[in-house]
Amino acid sequence: MTTSRTRISKAVIPAAGLGTRFLPATKATPKEMLPVVDKPAIQYVVEEAVTAGLNDVLMVTGRNKRPLEDHFDRNHELEEVLRTKGDATKLSRVQESSDLATMHYVRQGDPKGLGHAVLCAAPHVGDQPFAVLLGDDLIDPRDPLLTRMTEVQEQYGGSVIALLEVDPASIHLYGCAAAAPTGDDDVVKVSDLVEKPDPAEAPSNLAIIGRYVLDPAVFDVLSKTEPGRGGEIQLTDALQTLAADPALGGPVHGVVFRGRRYDTGDRGDYLRAIVRLACEREDLGPEFRAWLRRYVSEEM
Repeated sequence: MTTSRTRISKAVIPAAGLGTRFLPATKATPKEMLPVVDKPAIQYVVEEAVTAGLNDVLMVTGRNKRPLEDHFDRNHELEEVLRTKGDATKLSRVQESSDLATMHYVRQGDPKGLGHAVLCAAPHVGDQPFAVLLGDDLIDPRDPLLTRMTEVQEQYGGSVIALLEVDPASIHLYGCAAAAPTGDDDVVKVSDLVEKPDPAEAPSNLAIIGRYVLDPAVFDVLSKTEPGRGGEIQLTDALQTLAADPALGGPVHGVVFRGRRYDTGDRGDYLRAIVRLACEREDLGPEFRAWLRRYVSEEM
């Protein structure tokens, strides 16, 4: 059984999706580059990984994703223009993304699902535990979910998934966990996982959200996992195999997240995320909240 306690330092961010829910905006622009206030969504995700101590970031990309690499690279021409103008504030903001982490990139090639995207990371990750962060979920930095997940993985070994209590009627939109309590209020031991179950058949209202800390044994399981729901290789199916037989790669635990999460997975939630984050900004919030109150009271 693999029970690694190696300090986690690597993060994997799958970013090969086509973003069809945001067409036509994503026809030529990766959905991960859509701005959330004034930063692309993907930068929030990388910042979260770095805050948790994961400074080695592998992005799994696809065709037409070159802007992701450009964003986290240096732009010497722009930097020199800002330096010549003496605009230190904007220069610092431009350099921020290129100085965040050590970035690596690999192409998924065929869009075979999240499980296949994670499997593409195997040569880079090797035999150490690692984190997977999905870009549709933005976690507020005041609620350090990923840090807590790495602590749980170091304590119990195996793999750790992020769980969120949702309205049972909405559980069909998520992967769902059957779980038992542990000695920690926010930690459960997972015994089964079901991808997007019918609400009447769901084992709980604990939905899987886009943060994982995985034992490297998941790669061997993924390599043998047949396509599941939607004809894709599902990470949930591989984790279900590990949960059913901990001897394959340690147990599977879940951290029940009760903090602030901004869902940018569809257009409505994306707009709500922008409003919430803008309201909380010190530089934008006071004026924007005042305008929003007037708009709601006068126009709505």
